[in-house]
Amino acid sequence: MLEIEDIRTRLTNYQPRLSNMDAERQAAVAMILRHGKKGTEVLFIQRAEHEKDPWSGDLGFPGGRIEADDPSPRAAAERETWEEIGYTLTNANYLGRCDDMAGAFLSVRISCFVYTISEQAVFRINGEVVKYFWIPLATLLEPQRNRHMHFFHRGTDRQHPVVHLNEWSSRPLWGITYRLVDNFLNLFDLSFTYSEKIA
Repeated sequence: MLEIEDIRTRLTNYQPRLSNMDAERQAAVAMILRHGKKGTEVLFIQRAEHEKDPWSGDLGFPGGRIEADDPSPRAAAERETWEEIGYTLTNANYLGRCDDMAGAFLSVRISCFVYTISEQAVFRINGEVVKYFWIPLATLLEPQRNRHMHFFHRGTDRQHPVVHLNEWSSRPLWGITYRLVDNFLNLFDLSFTYSEKIA
């Protein structure tokens, strides 16, 4: 499975596709990795429920809106990480940048930056985050977790590919964060495999 140094090498030599789409919202997130007992792990947060948040209750990465006084999208991702989980990301943690991603249903552009931190890192979550947890990349790729799920969301019946992470959260990994992870995995010729639909 992917090791941190393999990821560092790939991202150092990768030229990400950056979007210049005129989106209503521009956001940046931090994909944070560490070396765990089962290989490389990725940090997920579960967002608090909030009626005005389009990602209310979803699993995601630390991050949020790029503000006018943020010097760059990367700076916004690092600021949001500090605000949401109380951890300061520095250049020493930085591995590289993935392709920008456009929202499937919302006018938003997401920039994703990848970091690595030590296994001993301690977080302090704020009110925007319910909890956080680490998932091995190998676990995300387990075929039995990868499904097509049918559900009612934002007033519409929809079907989406998801990853079930029941040991950590009743919410599946789906939507923009699912797509960000899939895009990252594609850099290493890996991808989710899903076929089973849940009614």
